[in-house]
Amino acid sequence: MKLDLSSHPICRPLRSTSLLALAAAALVAGTASAAPVKAPPGFTALYNGENLSGWRGGETVDHRKYLAMPEDQRKAQDEAWTADMRANWKAEGAELVNGGRGKYATTIKDYGDIELLVDYRTVPLSDSGIYLRGCPQVQIWDYTEQAKFRIGADKGSGSLWNNSPGAPGKDPLVLADKPFGEWNHFRIVQLGARTWVWLNDRPVVVNANMENYYDRKAPIPAQGPIELQTHGGEIRWRNIFVREVPVAEANTTLRGPDPAGFQAVFNGRDLEGWAGPVDNYEVKDGAIVCQPGKGGTIFTKATYTNFVVRLEFKLPPGGNNGLAIRYPGSGDTAYQGMCELQVLDDAYEKATGQKIDPRQAHGSAYGMTAAARGYQRPIGEWNYQEVTVNGSKIKVELNGTVILDTDLSTVSDYMATSAHPGKSRASGHFGFAGHNDPVMFRNISIKSLP
Repeated sequence: MKLDLSSHPICRPLRSTSLLALAAAALVAGTASAAPVKAPPGFTALYNGENLSGWRGGETVDHRKYLAMPEDQRKAQDEAWTADMRANWKAEGAELVNGGRGKYATTIKDYGDIELLVDYRTVPLSDSGIYLRGCPQVQIWDYTEQAKFRIGADKGSGSLWNNSPGAPGKDPLVLADKPFGEWNHFRIVQLGARTWVWLNDRPVVVNANMENYYDRKAPIPAQGPIELQTHGGEIRWRNIFVREVPVAEANTTLRGPDPAGFQAVFNGRDLEGWAGPVDNYEVKDGAIVCQPGKGGTIFTKATYTNFVVRLEFKLPPGGNNGLAIRYPGSGDTAYQGMCELQVLDDAYEKATGQKIDPRQAHGSAYGMTAAARGYQRPIGEWNYQEVTVNGSKIKVELNGTVILDTDLSTVSDYMATSAHPGKSRASGHFGFAGHNDPVMFRNISIKSLP
């Protein structure tokens, strides 16, 4: 969902720690020979101003496949890449320099949700970029190179150039590059697959989904390295600082203010407006909680056809619940409703010792379509989820990453060959299908779609 640039919290003036961060970065920028580099408050310096400690060599390689390599093969690959990288990169005081050749400077550490600050200065005809979670790329190139105008160079740097044509983020919102010879400054925020980019303090990408270059049907990894890519000409980097964004801040930023049309369906105090076995649930700390050992499907008295629901949930170890979609008001929503979207601990099998079908994992349309796994917050933390139901299509975005995008009208292969007669239901209630575990839900709002 496109958020209004002016109203979204992440686009407002930086909180005090970030203001201090940028001020400190400016001080460092003014002393190119200073070493070691001191990170602004809350940030870590990825380049220390002295050497290449903390960096390895890297390439345009699917990070999932890299991690799946046998350990000895991965070690050998690292050694080869790193030897090449160190032959082509050098530390020059506060500046990390590459002449336009060699493997990419790649962080040894993998990162999830981050705020990244980095300055760069390059030369005509150069081409470079910043990989996030090992995925290409926040683009850096010569905005005056006419030969590349046909592929967008004239629009400037900072975009998610490897997104599909026409997709949000593919082109920068404005041309923000400074003339050659001057330093450019990036501020990049990556939350889930959602990306914001400021180039020289101007927003060039706002809340765009970063596509997985290696597999367009799968989301980007939950974690991966930061890579400084370079080819085609000298590029200098400095003031490379990263801050790992806390869960609560990430959730608040991802949600932002609810756009016009959303209405709260839970008042945070009681279950007014809800029906079903409400006695099996309680309101605790502003959240709806299924009481231990009890369950059943509670649901809104209102019914919906096409809609978007935004909510937060928190799971106990092995927790199991579900979102009832177009529920008829009785029966098992997984079969009689359009579907049950699973709410399940990603580590359910480890927590309970019970093996599950992929179509039972969190975010899945139970028994019909499997969701991508591995994008939940740690147990005990709140997760932010947005679900869009439009006709026979359902999309689930968890913590900024789309984990399910399916059309139930195309499903014909069911788990345990159990039919789902309600999957074509056109309207119904929204609810929670409790399974005895104290799963918590809060901040629930729904917007009807045309």
